[in-house]
Amino acid sequence: MSDKPANPYYTGPVSDHFDGKRFFNPEGVEPGGMRDLIKWQTNGKRARWPKRVAHGPASTPPRARVDGADLRVTMIGHATLLIQVAGLNILTDPVWSPRASPFSFAGPKRVASPGIALEDLPPIDIVLVTHNHYDHLDLPTLARLDEEHGPHIVTPLGNDTIIHRALPDAKISDMDWGDRLQYWDGLSIHAEPCHHWSARGIRDRRMALWAAFVLSTPAGKIYHIGDTGFHDGINYRAAAEKHGAFRLANLPIGAYEPRWFMKGQHQNPQEAVEGFRLCNAANAVGHHFGTFQLTDEAIEAPVEDLSKALSAAAIPPTRFRALRPGEVFDVPEM
Repeated sequence: MSDKPANPYYTGPVSDHFDGKRFFNPEGVEPGGMRDLIKWQTNGKRARWPKRVAHGPASTPPRARVDGADLRVTMIGHATLLIQVAGLNILTDPVWSPRASPFSFAGPKRVASPGIALEDLPPIDIVLVTHNHYDHLDLPTLARLDEEHGPHIVTPLGNDTIIHRALPDAKISDMDWGDRLQYWDGLSIHAEPCHHWSARGIRDRRMALWAAFVLSTPAGKIYHIGDTGFHDGINYRAAAEKHGAFRLANLPIGAYEPRWFMKGQHQNPQEAVEGFRLCNAANAVGHHFGTFQLTDEAIEAPVEDLSKALSAAAIPPTRFRALRPGEVFDVPEM
């Protein structure tokens, strides 16, 4: 009999989203299997992306800190955002590597350079890692951040094991859905459900948890989702009921075609707009597009579809912005 644990990342009690070995979305949709993957990969409908997209770096170097009522977001690329609020600098799902892949020679390749060079970052206090897919959990980037900034890494259950194996001295807090952390004056972090999945290889599917984060700050509340399916809006409604109004929601708008394969795990721009409305956010940043080609849609489709969805919902485009690498959004006060 093997001495290896059934789950190499996490051991804990059974819950409404953990069966003792794997995590799951209550009443949710599991990701497609190998047969569906092959059907998608051979459908011949993958749009051709350019090899490089010219986006300049941030027009001005990032401020060292942002205090008071100010809230600033700078797009780095894909799901990597620099959030500056309450005197703290927070990175989400940091990926500076040229590929979102376990390999340096294969896998989705970056077409847009990071909006801020790694060496030009201000001091980083907190890193949020929402789940372990390679376009969100990038160990080479985390290693550099740990060496140069020593941030506190916050991540859902099981992902801490993955990171600790590579960075044994890193400061890491793991969180289950519903948990709350308050290690910083004026800031608390809540882990909340989102509808997604996890895997680093072919044998560890759903063995680490995925989560959204809510940041409660003196400047207002921020709802950050790295990846999610719409899931009939269940999690958006729950977030609004629990946390009230948000000054800012960071919502994924890309990697959604074909719908028959992606719908359960990746919302499209129309669903993101509906989620924005349901979670009671005053402003939103759209991310998860235009950096790595993960799915079939054209590179500009998420931005174009977001514009159409906002128009149909009579929401001013200034309230829900799809930021390009290097673009800065000073979020209006509520």
